[in-house]
Amino acid sequence: MDKQLRISLISLSLSISLGFLLTLALSSGSTEVNGMPILAICAILAYAINYVVFIPSFIARTEHYFDLAGSITTITLIVYALAASNERDARSFIVAVMVLIWAVRLGSFLFMRAKQTGGDSRFDSVKHRFIPFLSWWSLQGLWVLMNLAGALVILTTEKPKSFGAFAVIGICLWVLGFAIEVVADQQKKTFRRDNRNDGKFISTGLWAWSRHPNYFGEILLWIGIAVIGLPVLSGWRWVALISPVFVIILLTKISGIPILERRANKQWSEDPSYAEYVKSTPILILKRPSAKLQKRNETGK
Repeated sequence: MDKQLRISLISLSLSISLGFLLTLALSSGSTEVNGMPILAICAILAYAINYVVFIPSFIARTEHYFDLAGSITTITLIVYALAASNERDARSFIVAVMVLIWAVRLGSFLFMRAKQTGGDSRFDSVKHRFIPFLSWWSLQGLWVLMNLAGALVILTTEKPKSFGAFAVIGICLWVLGFAIEVVADQQKKTFRRDNRNDGKFISTGLWAWSRHPNYFGEILLWIGIAVIGLPVLSGWRWVALISPVFVIILLTKISGIPILERRANKQWSEDPSYAEYVKSTPILILKRPSAKLQKRNETGK
């Protein structure tokens, strides 16, 4: 057994095991359908949808539908949880709309990017092998479940709470985070479309305030969802706070920032202006750009 297959088997086992344990914890206090917790049904759907889409993707040896499947899974879980619950309230409807907006925007953005770039290099070495490729889809099932932990607890709770200060604060955080992410993504998209910027790094707009403002926005909006759900958490359902923690760890330690930072350092390590940009610009949290960086952005030098 080679190293890739061994790691993939471990990854597959862990993704299923962690998903089962998370479902077990969050199902406490969930409304039920025919005696089965709605949250547990959502967990089954999270994995099932990804496994189903994996089959034609493996046959075609393509990863083009990976991100789209993640969005479809998210949308399916939210719509089902909202429709199946008997305890719908303002908090539930607002959170459902927020997550659906996020899922549609991010899914379409990533899908179009994959189509335009011709694929995702992460899958080059695995999409021709059944178990290694399957492990990625299983991890995506876990990713959706952990991402939506806070939202699903809100949508499936047996004891809704009145709409109060936590909900207002959470909504404000979500709106701010979503706006930052959308603006940052659009600024980078516009920058890359300009042929004059070929081979250059972006350091204007929100990217002058942070080297990864889109990830800051992503983290902030999931913190907002968690804050909205605080009043309905009790017992094992406090585990739902793993959602923003998971997003933070994923983006800052695993698949987001570390990969992009290594790629950028490899490409621009000899560029003095990039060294100055890294030195003066926070890696994540927004901070007003230095006078020197502002001047360079204004003059282009």
